[in-house]
Amino acid sequence: MDGPVIKGNTIAIPSDPEYLAAVDDFLEGVLRGFGVDESTIADIAISVTEVVNNGILHGNKSDASKAVTLSISKKGSRVSFSVSDEGPGFDPESVPDPLKEENLLKEVGRGIFIAKSLMDDVTFETQPNGSTVTMEKDI
Repeated sequence: MDGPVIKGNTIAIPSDPEYLAAVDDFLEGVLRGFGVDESTIADIAISVTEVVNNGILHGNKSDASKAVTLSISKKGSRVSFSVSDEGPGFDPESVPDPLKEENLLKEVGRGIFIAKSLMDDVTFETQPNGSTVTMEKDI
């Protein structure tokens, strides 16, 4: 994969943080098309970017031959964001709580916490060939 691939409301990127801006631009464009207000777009963008970054770094181990895919769908007033990677999967319960004293100063470990804080629902599906984090937000 040489760069972002966009099909409808889905974007796939190589596992390289340099493509996070393309994901953000794509996401914001789709949300503006849905008529979402800027404050809500900001909350969603932070959450989705954190989860995409987790897919790049932790899921695919920055292997640019592996993709991270974001799919966006809308049903009524609820928008769903699914982020999938091609990594070995993970146990979301094993992610340390970033609010515990021993984790407060760590620079990693906040992506899932941020998504759970800013989105209405966050679910995890882990398979041997990748993980999918689905986040939903009422707009």
